[in-house]
Amino acid sequence: MPVGTLATVKAIDPAELRTMRAQMILSNAYHLHLRPGDALIRSLGGLHRFMGWDGPILTDSGGFQVFSLASLRSVSEEGVEFKSHLDGSRRHFTPELVMRIERNLGADVMMQFDHVIPGQSDETTARDASERSIRWLERCRAEFEKLDRDGDEEGKPYGAQALFPVVQGGIHPSLRREAALRAAAVGDWVGFGIGGLSVGEAKPDMYAMLETMDESLPRDRPRYLMGVGFPEDLIEGVRRGVDLFDCVAPTRMGRNGTAFTSNGRVNVKRAEFRADPRPLDENCGCPLCSRFSRAYLRHLVTSDEIMGLRLLSLHNVHFLVTLMHDARAQIRAGEFDRWSHEWLERYHAANTAPSRTR
Repeated sequence: MPVGTLATVKAIDPAELRTMRAQMILSNAYHLHLRPGDALIRSLGGLHRFMGWDGPILTDSGGFQVFSLASLRSVSEEGVEFKSHLDGSRRHFTPELVMRIERNLGADVMMQFDHVIPGQSDETTARDASERSIRWLERCRAEFEKLDRDGDEEGKPYGAQALFPVVQGGIHPSLRREAALRAAAVGDWVGFGIGGLSVGEAKPDMYAMLETMDESLPRDRPRYLMGVGFPEDLIEGVRRGVDLFDCVAPTRMGRNGTAFTSNGRVNVKRAEFRADPRPLDENCGCPLCSRFSRAYLRHLVTSDEIMGLRLLSLHNVHFLVTLMHDARAQIRAGEFDRWSHEWLERYHAANTAPSRTR
């Protein structure tokens, strides 16, 4: 899912997302609540109309964003009190308020409000956050169902939306399995979020947690690995039963002059590209690779031209979306295991080559 935190995938038009076959995008409840306001977005017809995207949208609950404000927030059983990163005003998020925010935004899938902690947290800390997330899940579900019955403050009904629980537990296998089973017991969920990974733990630990939860989560419901989106992590995640991913990396790295390619990660500012007439990635059909040379791209980026950063952002999102279409095709053909091993071997070899600058 390309990330449109503030109701926009940075530098990319929704029509371009459609052209590259993106199916679903993500926006952030925390940021949109602060600016321009979830009530305003509802009054303007909801997030789909507001941002001009007619496909599915998922909103995350703001749990990670509040976690990122470590020095500006405090957690209690009631919720989280924090200072806005915009103006320093004091705010208070509860599971009930977050449900109202996400209902107002009107995304097709909304995430529960959860307690996120650093990836290397000890078992006691991880258990506390995981159990609180389960208790908050029960409150989220109760408020979600209440709003479904009663509508908004004016009694106007909300549209059809699905609520996903978020499984926490840090890097502790027993906590992960327990949280998955307890979340599944709370309700008949359309899908499941896997949270609290890619927040400081080692990648092998993240992969191990996905394997740990595989037997504890229903096989017939989509699994969403939250905040993970580097190419190798997508493939490793799919190998371990994950269906949905999101990450700001493709557009953020594009704005910093870095590209994902079939031959590894590339810094386009490299001097060797100065007179290189080849496309950035000969295996890519995005507008950048089909129309422009490495030399031109390097010129744009080193000259701080906005078009260069836009083209790189578009390329990186296109690369990841295409990678997932390829993975799906390989699954259907019964060739995913062979293909994924070959793809990862080639990608890692390219990224560790001595001449490669990352």
